[in-house]
Amino acid sequence: QVQLVESGGGLVQAGESLILSCAASESIFSFVAMGWYRQAPGKQRVLVALMTAGTTTCYEDSVKGRFTISRDNTKNTVYLQMNSLKPEDTAVYYCNAFRSTAKQYWGQGTQVTVSS
Repeated sequence: QVQLVESGGGLVQAGESLILSCAASESIFSFVAMGWYRQAPGKQRVLVALMTAGTTTCYEDSVKGRFTISRDNTKNTVYLQMNSLKPEDTAVYYCNAFRSTAKQYWGQGTQVTVSS
């Protein structure tokens, strides 16, 4: 069973930065894509950033230019650099890994809270 362990969440003020990490229990090359989702209270979980195995990336419109997804293959870790944070970025952030078989895995989530 694949395990994804997120870390790096916390409480910050608007305008500050955070970096989230997602460590996978196996090689991230085994996934066709990895991404970060977030879920705010009372709202659905939505995709924030995605990176394919070929390093193509895509971002949700509200985070473009502020968030950057990256990976370190040697550490089997995916990162989400979040700059210029806004109160509306407050949510639980989840790491996701997707295989070519359509099977996917989720981390336990990490809370990000941005105060105004």
